[in-house]
Formats: sequence, structure tokens, C-alpha cells
Amino acid sequence: MHYLYPEVLYRLGEGKADFMKITSGNTVLLVSPDNKSFMVVVQEGKTFSSHMGMLDLSSALGKTWGDTIVSNLGNSFVLLNPTVEEKIMKVRRATQIVYPKDAALILFKTDVRAGSRVVEAATGSGALTIALANSVAPCGKVYTYEKREQFISNAKDNVRRTGLSRYVEFNCSDVREGFKERGVNVVILDLPSPWYGIPASYEALAPGGRIATISPTFNQVERTAEVLEETGFIRIETVELIMRKYQVKRGKTRPDNRTVAHTGFLTFAFKRNAAIVS
Repeated sequence: MHYLYPEVLYRLGEGKADFMKITSGNTVLLVSPDNKSFMVVVQEGKTFSSHMGMLDLSSALGKTWGDTIVSNLGNSFVLLNPTVEEKIMKVRRATQIVYPKDAALILFKTDVRAGSRVVEAATGSGALTIALANSVAPCGKVYTYEKREQFISNAKDNVRRTGLSRYVEFNCSDVREGFKERGVNVVILDLPSPWYGIPASYEALAPGGRIATISPTFNQVERTAEVLEETGFIRIETVELIMRKYQVKRGKTRPDNRTVAHTGFLTFAFKRNAAIVS
């Protein structure tokens, strides 16, 4: 049972005393006194430098989430278990990423869950890969495709830092060459021309499987919807999510000065079990 998340082991009655303890290899969110955050992997003998001093990460071993460690300058950093949103936003970016708000809707609309088998193209910086891997664990798999080797190297490192590598298989290949998987539950296309990946997606999906595409412009969405219908997909739907943060202070609450508005159009559809229309 050791492949299960610590939280699952806790529910099963195992490791009740230790599942909240920080151990070597854990990914930790360090929060400084001025509310800046840093994501690190805790290891014996490893240090981390920040604007508030150097931290000996070994001092985090054995501590509980919510505890603090102190830098050489006397500043206390809180140790938190990073959420999926924080893991996504902390990736090293070689490309534009899929934002958490869009990733969350993709997961719900396509019903990605523990045990799901998901094909993703393209990998990019691995932000969406992390969200998918977190959702399919502990017994599912994400098969991610990227044609640029330098992007794969960066994405592998980003996924490794989250501790989710075991749930991801990386492939260096162009989507137009097809996917080797068959009978998968979900295919997600984050491509400049997603329609090139739609026939391969149809072949890879199980009957009734779900597809999602991410596109920044109307023209891309229009062409994608046309090809989805021609290929044999049904219940085609396109949405856009806008999320606004607020600065909350008594008597001064107002929208945040910085808002990420349009990040992309999300198109969803289901595979109809019928022959592809040429």
C-alpha cells in the first residue's frame, strides 16, 4: 500500500502518527514574514537562500505542516504543504502555462479522477501535467506529448519537484504522428492548431471518451469546433473563464490592481462511437 498518498494511508488507519511529518523528498512551500512564498524540496544538507536569509532545509525534517524554521538572519518561515494551484504557479516557465482556473474546469468537465488514463499534447512547461497527475493518482497515468526536447527536460524537472513523476510518461513526438495509447478516458490538446491532433485523439479515446482543447483566439476555436464535428465528436461546447482577485482591507476593499483576464477559450466534446467522417 505504500504507493498511496499519506492522506489515503491515514484514512485506512496506517501511519496515523507520522503522515503530517515532513520527510526527505517532500515538496514544501516556504512562506516568509513578508508573505512571499518559495517552493523547495526538503533534503538533508540542502540549503535555500532568500531575501530574508539562508535556511538549512534539514531543520524542516520531522516538523509538522504549519511549523516554522528560522533563517540565519533570525527570520521565521512557515512550512506549508503546497496546493496544486501553488505547484502550477511555481513551475519554471519555458512556455505560457495553463492557469489553475482553466485547469480546474478542465478536470471537472472531463471527469479526470483517480485511475483515469489521460493523453496531453503539448506538454509545454508541465503546469497542466501536474494538475492531471495529481488527479489521476494513485493508479492512473498521464501520457504527455511534446515535440521539443528542451521543453520536455524543463517539464520533467517541474513535475519531479512536485513528487508526481511516477504518474507521468513523457513522449517526444509531434501530435500529427498520432498517439500510441488506445482506450484512454481523456485527451487534452493545448496546441496552436489543435485540429491537427483531433483525428489522433479520436483514435486514442475509448467510446464516449472526452476531449478538451485550449485556444487563445476565435479563429482557432471556430476551426477546432468544425473539425471536432467532422471527426465524430458531439456535445461540443466552448467557454471562457474570467477570475478577479480582491484586496481586502477594512473600508478599503477593492479589485486587485493586477488581474489575469483572458487566458484562453476551452472547448469540450465527447467521442461518438462512429466511423470518422472524411
